[in-house]
Amino acid sequence: MIAVARLANAIGLLGLLPFILGALAVFIWPAHSLQITHYFYIYSAGILAFMAGVYWPIALQLENRCFPLSPLTTMVISQLFFLTAGIGLLLPMHLQIIIYPIAYLALYVVDVRWMKLYWPAWYRQLRLILTGVAILSQAVVAGWLLSVH
Repeated sequence: MIAVARLANAIGLLGLLPFILGALAVFIWPAHSLQITHYFYIYSAGILAFMAGVYWPIALQLENRCFPLSPLTTMVISQLFFLTAGIGLLLPMHLQIIIYPIAYLALYVVDVRWMKLYWPAWYRQLRLILTGVAILSQAVVAGWLLSVH
């Protein structure tokens, strides 16, 4: 299990690079900021969809077990986040700056409140860091967008 924790930590932290670099890039290359933010929100949607997919294997393993959430509930939660990720990309950017941080926060709340029994403590700690940096990066990009438009 230790190797899995190290690998998940490494991959998770590396996954923050596009968030951090995207937030910095709008300041470094303001002439390309709209294109940068477009890619930033595509990445945000991709990660949200990926995290939604994490609930699928849990739902598939829940049959005949006593867990706080039913397999159906877990699948519905997964699909709600997946649809939010995809539909968010179809919305104007001024709505994306609202939807993605809220969705990331909601995903974290689901993980630590309803899915707490499924995740080891180290994963919940990692999720707090990853979610915090992702939301902070989204706030920086949103603040920049609102200040120039």
